[in-house]
Amino acid sequence: MARPDRPARGATIVDVAARAGVSSMTVSRVINGRSGVSAETRAAVEEAIKALAYTPNVAARNLVTSSELRIGVIYSNPSAAFMSEFLTGVFEEASARSARLMLVKGEGGRPPPTAAVEELVESGVSGVLLAPPLGEAPEVLRVLRGAGCIMAAVGAYQSPDTICVRIDDRAASYQMTRLLLDLGHRRLGFVLGNPDQAASAERMAGFYAAVRERGGVEVQVAQGDFTYMSGLAAAEQLLGAGDPPTAIFASNDDMAAAVVSVAHRRHLDVPAELTVVGFDDTTAALTLWPPLTTVHQPVRALAAEALGLLIAEIGANGRNSRVPREKILEHRIVERQSTGALKAPSR
Repeated sequence: MARPDRPARGATIVDVAARAGVSSMTVSRVINGRSGVSAETRAAVEEAIKALAYTPNVAARNLVTSSELRIGVIYSNPSAAFMSEFLTGVFEEASARSARLMLVKGEGGRPPPTAAVEELVESGVSGVLLAPPLGEAPEVLRVLRGAGCIMAAVGAYQSPDTICVRIDDRAASYQMTRLLLDLGHRRLGFVLGNPDQAASAERMAGFYAAVRERGGVEVQVAQGDFTYMSGLAAAEQLLGAGDPPTAIFASNDDMAAAVVSVAHRRHLDVPAELTVVGFDDTTAALTLWPPLTTVHQPVRALAAEALGLLIAEIGANGRNSRVPREKILEHRIVERQSTGALKAPSR
């Protein structure tokens, strides 16, 4: 059954694809007279173009048919330090590969408007790179999948139609928690990340895996969302408890920095009276006092690797691609001055 026309604004290639029941890439092939499209599909696309009065964007059409490699980058992350590292990795890799970047930004970790994503597809990009958490944003993925876009995502977990590049969040969190336990801490606080992200659940799972291996560990958990402000609220909850933790593990550096700030406000010495650790190893870990013990996540390398794999997949053009669907890079624990052994109570 034909879908209704779209009168509210000029039809886009995404609208034509939806009406014809094909991908935007197929519509592009028909418009540009390329082979590899059946007569039946070509007729359906031409009917949709006529019904929607679609006029191809000449500039976009010229770009699609040129040899220029154009990559869409969709990003939105509440951590400015994380995004700085991510974009640096993307820019450096794009420069080395002579790729042109088309940037679309959301705000505060929220996806950009659907219309902005559709316009990116309409511009004729060769593929799309997604920064966390957008590799797990249903509304963004729906548009890109509908358009048949080649995708790569940093920090996302395995998806059949997306190249995912990440670290082993669970193993990293487990190792950090073991460090706290080896320092003698038995009252642990944990600040959760955004509940909508798989990495948050993995980091929590690693934390509890380490805790279960030791007896007599008391755990207090507070919900965060990877923002500094959520870290402040979580720290107040944990440190305001009747028997507060002696060590707090926050799921990213921004929230860990907030924990340190609240500790200072409460006149607690870090690490003599409270050990604090984070996750990511962004500049936030070095710009506070004391410098933060944290999990080093190679954000620049993750971004560069994802872009490289995306470009390789584009180059394969669907022909026996050997590009891995998932790539896990190494992490490491970086010990700085925010951690200390649990002191025996004074007599």
